[in-house]
Formats: sequence, C-alpha cells, structure tokens
Amino acid sequence: MTIIIESHKKSLKTLEKEYPGAEILDVTSHATDKELVKLSPFYPHHDIPVPYTQGMTAACVEAVWQGLKVFETQDVDVETFKNDTMKNIKRTVRRFGKPLGHRKGVNGKELLSYGDARKMIYIPTYSWMLEHKAMNVIKRLREESKTKTIVLLDYNTNADIDNLSQPLSHASLVKAYVEGTYPYEKDLNAPHNDKPATDSGDSDKKGPQKGSQLSFDF
Repeated sequence: MTIIIESHKKSLKTLEKEYPGAEILDVTSHATDKELVKLSPFYPHHDIPVPYTQGMTAACVEAVWQGLKVFETQDVDVETFKNDTMKNIKRTVRRFGKPLGHRKGVNGKELLSYGDARKMIYIPTYSWMLEHKAMNVIKRLREESKTKTIVLLDYNTNADIDNLSQPLSHASLVKAYVEGTYPYEKDLNAPHNDKPATDSGDSDKKGPQKGSQLSFDF
C-alpha cells in the first residue's frame, strides 16, 4: 500500500470519497491522537539538540528552526528554544524585518541560506526527533502502511525539499522516513545513536546534494 500527503483543510467527507478505505491521520499540532501529535514540529518533546551548538537543547523542532533565524533587527533568540506551549513560536518578518538567514549554531559566524538551512538544520533536527522521541509512532505507521493506504494530513503539502517557494511539509518527511526514501535513505531497522548530536566541525558548508544521504551529526 502507500502513504499519501493531503491538506488538513480538506473535509473528511471529501477525503473519504477520494481515498475509500484509507486510514486518515492528522499529524499536525491540532491532532487529537496523543501519539500522532508527537509528529508535529511544535510538539514539546524537550531535549532536542540545537545544531552546531554544544550542550544546548530546545523544547521542539520548530523552536530550533525559529530560534536560529536571523533578521534585520534581531539575531538568534535562545529564549525561543524554551517555548513548550505549542503557541507563539514563529518569529515573523512583521516583528523583526527582513530575514537574513539561519545562523549555523547559536554562536556561529556563518549564515545559512534558506535552502541550506532546510537541509542542514530543519531536516536533520526533525529526523533526530523522529529517531529519539517518536519511533513508536513511526513503527506504527510502517506496519499499518503494509496493509492499507494511509493519508497524512498537514497544513503544508510541499514534499519537494528544493522547492523553496513553499514551506516544507513535515508529513512528507514522516512519509520519507517510514518508506526509507530521500532524504532518509538508510536502514531504518539499524540501531540509532542515543547521544545528542553535536557539531563534528567538518560539515559541508554547501549542504548535502539531492540524492545523497543527509548527515545527522550536526
């Protein structure tokens, strides 16, 4: 069977008509399933390592992504890392002006472009979360997808990592992880490193190329 990404905005009636017999699962921050909501980047798992920043953690994946943003009027915001409310995490252009990039670590000098930050910060951080905080949910989806079609609901449906015109769907990353496809081409049954990821000091500044396995030692 297969896993399909659909818009959370579609009505249940429409989805059931388009995908008869499918299991329709909400994986957004508004999911009512206590396990599925853990797949949301906003879910406060706590102890999420901040990339390229030894010893610093954040409450959730989105807090990492937002906290490392650099704007015209404000640099990195470490207080954002502490936000575990699932609300008011986003740092916006309206408040801080033009975004200049993502800092490569809290104390880093390098600013990453949006595309590089997606590949070097967001995707590896989300992957770390899946591996260390949500593997039970991943295993559930892997088993269920063997016998039925699964529809994952997300507010964003862009599954193309290189399409920077739209936010990346985290549900598409769940699908890729479950299926072992780009950017998660690896043995999902292999043992995982339980130690928080840290900067190895030799990361490719240009970011990984499409079709290659992303490094999770960030």
